[in-house]
Amino acid sequence: MPNFTLPRPARITRGQKVSAALVATASCAAALAFTAAPSNAQTTAADAPATVKPVSANGLPLTAKDRADDGKKAQQAASSVTAGHLKVTAVEKQGHAAKQAANRSVERKAIAKPKAAPKRYANNLDGWIRESLAIMKEKGIPGSYEGLHRNIMRESAGDPNAVNDWDINAINGVPSKGLLQVIQPTFDTYHVSGTPHKLTDPIANITAAANYAAHRYGSIDNVNSAY
Repeated sequence: MPNFTLPRPARITRGQKVSAALVATASCAAALAFTAAPSNAQTTAADAPATVKPVSANGLPLTAKDRADDGKKAQQAASSVTAGHLKVTAVEKQGHAAKQAANRSVERKAIAKPKAAPKRYANNLDGWIRESLAIMKEKGIPGSYEGLHRNIMRESAGDPNAVNDWDINAINGVPSKGLLQVIQPTFDTYHVSGTPHKLTDPIANITAAANYAAHRYGSIDNVNSAY
């Protein structure tokens, strides 16, 4: 039998064993990753959400008519909201205007003063003079209590029915009459509106005489003799 010797296998060192193990581990991991992960194209197709198609109330796809009807309904709803807003705004404005009118009415009532009752004067010389002065003030006719009283006492002594039947006026047929001895033509010319159109009425006689004196002498206060 021939004598031969088998070659001894190469001795593997510890470092070579570790390197080989790492290479094998890396190869397995790569193979697993390649097998488990789909391609980019496959991932996109699988993960993409399905297209959601609008449907009507009965679950059927919307038609062009359905979309048109929905648009009309949306416009009607918007118009309704706008109209409602306008109505509310109009009502608010009316309420505000009514409130302002009511406030103005209250203010006018608050400002308006009740009319004072007509003042009453005594039916005597003092009362006649005072009432005549009130009318003269209203009409812008100058004169004072003293000026009226002084001339009345000289002309008639306070008698509203006194008549002068002896002077030139009486001779001419137009005698002087009343508290301030006024002839009829003078009374008619200077009569003060608002007083009786009667020559011997105390108030009418005084105011007409004072009006005449104001035009001729500036005021009855400036008269100290026959005028």
